[in-house]
Amino acid sequence: MKKNNWKKAVSVMLGAAMLLGLTACGSAGNEASSTGEDKELTKITFCLDWTPNTNHTGLYAAQALGYYEDAGLEVEIVQPPENGAATMCASGQAQFAIEAQDTMAAALDSDEPLGITAVAAVLQHNTSGIISRAGEGIDRPKGLEGKTYSTWESPIELATLETVVKEDGGDFSKVTLIPNDITDEPAALEAKQTDAIWIFYGWGGINAELRGMDFDYWNFRDINSVFDYYTPVIIANDDFLKESPDVAKAFLSATAKGYEYAVENPQEAADLLMEGDNTGSLSGSQDLVYASQEWISEQYVSDAASWGVIDPARWDAFYTWLYENKLTDNDLTGIGYSNDYLPQ
Repeated sequence: MKKNNWKKAVSVMLGAAMLLGLTACGSAGNEASSTGEDKELTKITFCLDWTPNTNHTGLYAAQALGYYEDAGLEVEIVQPPENGAATMCASGQAQFAIEAQDTMAAALDSDEPLGITAVAAVLQHNTSGIISRAGEGIDRPKGLEGKTYSTWESPIELATLETVVKEDGGDFSKVTLIPNDITDEPAALEAKQTDAIWIFYGWGGINAELRGMDFDYWNFRDINSVFDYYTPVIIANDDFLKESPDVAKAFLSATAKGYEYAVENPQEAADLLMEGDNTGSLSGSQDLVYASQEWISEQYVSDAASWGVIDPARWDAFYTWLYENKLTDNDLTGIGYSNDYLPQ
């Protein structure tokens, strides 16, 4: 799964949101339609961050199993526009969307921040890290010295990498940076297009396993706990939360049921994801979807008390790190998230 470009988020999201405004959110969340049984359902638009994948399975399960309808909701799952899911959510064109804590920083770090709040953690821990060919010395951060790394050219990404390399006794200036336009990480490594890539293990790592590739890998959160931030998260439009809190709670309650179903029934949930994918992006990837789902279903709740909970200490630790390292102009500690809309 490809990570959004942080610089693009800074330059495009904020400008687009100012143009679109936030006026549409209240009416969008309160529109109703009638089913054949004249049961009124509140319309909800949910914007993904990327094409459908196993991060999103709980949404598709909740939709297919009727959890949303039982909650009085008609949920439409849509693809993100060019200017991003956060912009679409902030403008009120979608009431909910998928984002990540690191890329949210750009939306919040402004004199006129986007009106979005993270209301649920999709995964309880950061499952991303660096993958490389086995035996080439990149089984630890210092091993990146003298090697090629494919970068999205995001300030947060590069600062994160520089931090872990330096903490391991390495010199980040000795890492060769090349643009990251990779969509198949194992194939790129096998073809020696690059030496190291930042991946999300639930997709890129599982893909490497299925290919039988011999690889090294390490998680950022295992190197430094400050990087155990939340990625991905579900965000909501702030005006919608204020005007329709009960609808927001109903949506998250039904969504929680979808993810809980995926925890207990990985293969069946994977089938629902593939059946619900109307983009065709998962076509021919059944083995990868099944294997990814088996692995990621254990990550949705992990060691948390329940699905969706955001730990304030971990959230704040990462935003404190951003501010201390001058990656944000404003101290974002204590803002941008809420557990108030999750099932109690």
